[in-house]
Amino acid sequence: MSVRSATSAIVIGAILAVWSAGLGAAAPETRAPDDFPIASDIRVGGDETQTRFVVDLSAKIEIRAFTLANPYRVVIDMPQLTFALPAKIGEKGKGLVKAFRFGLVMQGGSRIVIDLARPAKIERAFVLEAANDQPARLVLDLATTDREAFMRTIALNNRAPERPLRKYDPADVQVKENGDPRPLIVIDPGHGGIDAGTRLAPTDNPEKTIVLEFALLLRDKLEKAGKYRIVLTRTDDTFVSLPDRVAIAREHKASLFISIHADALQRGEGDAQGATIYTLSETASDAAAARLAEAENRADAIAGLDLSAETNEVADILIDLAKRETKTFSVQFARVLAGGLRSATKLHKEPLKSAGFAVLKAPDVPSVLLELGYVTNRRDLKSMTSDVWRVRTSDAVVQAIDSFFSARTAGRATGRN
Repeated sequence: MSVRSATSAIVIGAILAVWSAGLGAAAPETRAPDDFPIASDIRVGGDETQTRFVVDLSAKIEIRAFTLANPYRVVIDMPQLTFALPAKIGEKGKGLVKAFRFGLVMQGGSRIVIDLARPAKIERAFVLEAANDQPARLVLDLATTDREAFMRTIALNNRAPERPLRKYDPADVQVKENGDPRPLIVIDPGHGGIDAGTRLAPTDNPEKTIVLEFALLLRDKLEKAGKYRIVLTRTDDTFVSLPDRVAIAREHKASLFISIHADALQRGEGDAQGATIYTLSETASDAAAARLAEAENRADAIAGLDLSAETNEVADILIDLAKRETKTFSVQFARVLAGGLRSATKLHKEPLKSAGFAVLKAPDVPSVLLELGYVTNRRDLKSMTSDVWRVRTSDAVVQAIDSFFSARTAGRATGRN
């Protein structure tokens, strides 16, 4: 390690340790999916002044409901459920409910997030026992209010500190150190749990599943090679917040962070195909990159997190050196990765881009975001769900990683790094 690298690591460790401080962990849930209560139907009724939201359940459960702003949302936390609901339910609402989504938000905990059409207050939130041939029911009654009253309710309840979301704890990820000199690589399958990724992906092939399957295969190949230590930010359908993904890389002093996603184009935006590699930049390389970064950075809002409670990024002149050095290595790896993927899969016509992705903001870990392809392109989707393509493309990523670290080792030997 060069003097510059050592100095940067010390400074970053001292100044930004707050990013991973005070994080607790929930005990893992070991029950089989069939053991969890089942949500079998959701109905919305009412108008723009009063709206009722009802969930049919196989058993009575405990819930906690609260509101969040920017955008206006109602969040319902509950024990882990099995959601046996029709496809595309929740894309359209009624009355005060604009849309809603649901899913696992931590092991042992599920969440429903309701997007509101306008400010609304929770008049009642309760669960009824099953009776008279009717299932147990979760009932949420909403009534219209104004923004001032809505914000006052949030301030009085002060919900953020008591939110039950799982926060990353370094103890959650077991990494064998023992003086192991091998580089540690963090693979980050995007989205998960309540956040399925782009809504434009087919319901039977959501983005969160496509990228997890690729990440697991990539992990297996890298571990088999024996050259690296590997950590995944998630290994199952669990939600992990953006700050926690960054904290995992920083806490374990990762040598490389690879976030894996799949892209999409809105209707009317034309068609696009191929893989794209993004690096961090406060100024996006183009408008499409800026829109994608904005969409990806909304992951925590999608899952019902109150982003106002997050610690602001530390901005200090002392970390500029590390940021510059990290950016250089990130761009180097992005170029190597693009070259390696060229022989394995279709690349976007502009395969190297940059934008302000929150998940790439670890100032001391070289990081890239790999968009495997477009779920809105028929050929790309067929490729990303193909075992043959996954094997070929993951092999190319492994080769790119080997080339990157070989070049860094050679650079250190000659004093260039």
